[in-house]
Amino acid sequence: MASKEMVLHLVGQGRGYQEIGAELGIPAGQAYLVGTGLPADGGGTVTRAQRQRPGVLPSRSQALVNPREANPTSSSRVHDWMRERAHADGLGRPGR
Repeated sequence: MASKEMVLHLVGQGRGYQEIGAELGIPAGQAYLVGTGLPADGGGTVTRAQRQRPGVLPSRSQALVNPREANPTSSSRVHDWMRERAHADGLGRPGR
């Protein structure tokens, strides 16, 4: 089980919470919670004293629990599939 001391030791070595979580076998947000005692999702108010705790990120800790979504605008695999379907349907061919 991950301990506060383990997490803060790894933070002290310059490691990020993603890397720490992977090494300890826990999610990055949980590593942040264990190390700092603060939820990474930004829930609740963080006091000035809490912001001074070792391991607390100055901002953007919410990304540890809510990684940015990837929404590609196009996919060559989908375009290939659509091309094959359109060709198979034959609706776009002259004389139909």
